[in-house]
Amino acid sequence: MNTHNHPYHLVDVSPWPLTGSIGAMTLTSGMVMWFHKNSMNLYMLGVLILLLTMIQWWRDISREGTYQGKHTLAVTQGLKLGMILFIVSEVLFFVSFFWAFFHSSLSPTVEISTWPPKGILTFNPMHVPLLNTMVLLCSGLTVTWAHHSIMEKNFTQTKSALIITVMLGVYFTVLQAYEYYEASFTISDSVFGSCFYMATGFHGIHVIIGTTFLMVCLMRHLLNHFSSKHHFGFEAAAWYWHFVDVVWLFLYISIYWWGS
Repeated sequence: MNTHNHPYHLVDVSPWPLTGSIGAMTLTSGMVMWFHKNSMNLYMLGVLILLLTMIQWWRDISREGTYQGKHTLAVTQGLKLGMILFIVSEVLFFVSFFWAFFHSSLSPTVEISTWPPKGILTFNPMHVPLLNTMVLLCSGLTVTWAHHSIMEKNFTQTKSALIITVMLGVYFTVLQAYEYYEASFTISDSVFGSCFYMATGFHGIHVIIGTTFLMVCLMRHLLNHFSSKHHFGFEAAAWYWHFVDVVWLFLYISIYWWGS
C-alpha cells in the first residue's frame, strides 16, 4: 500500500459503477419489455447483473474497511454524514407519497366525493396491518439489542439479535405479500389504490433492502469483521432499519387507520 500524508481514502479504480449502470439500464429496459411484450428475460438479466455487482462491490468495501485499514476516523465521519443525507433524501421521497394521499383525501374532487372512494373495500387496520406494526416495532428492539451487544463485545447476543431481526424482516415481507394477495382493489382502482400501493409498495421494497443489509451485517459479524469501536457498516444498517420503522408507523396511522 502507498503511504499518504492524509487520513482520507482515495478510492481505487473499480469496474462496479460501470457494471451497476449497465445493470440498471438493463433492468429498466427489461421492465418495459415485461410490461409491453410480456417477456421477463431482459428483466431477469438486469437483476442478475445488479446482484453480481452488489456482491462484489460490497466485498471490496468490506475488504477496504476491515483488512486494509482505509476506513479511518475521517473517512468514517464522511460515511456517517453520507448515510444521514441519504436517509434525509429517503424521508423526502416518502413525503411526496403522503402529500399525494392527504391532498386527495382531505379535499376529494367531485368525481370522488367521498373517502375512501366508492367501491374501495379497505383493509381492517386491526388485522394484518396491526400485526405488521408489532413485527416492525419488535425488530427495532432487536436491532438495538444487537447494537448494544456489539458495543459490549458480546458476540453470541449480537448474533442472536441479528438473526431475530432478519427473521422479523422476512416475516413482515411475507405478511405484506399475503395482504396484497387478499386485497380487493388494485393500483388502478382510483387515486386511493394508486397512493396505497405506491406508498406501501415502496416501503415494502425498503424493508427487503433493509433485511438484505442486515443479512450482510450478520455474515460480516460471523466473519469477525466488527469490533466494539469499528462497526459503522452495522450502524448504517440500524439507522436505515429505524427509518423504515418510523415510515411504517406514519403509513399505518395515516393510510391504514385514518384513511380507511
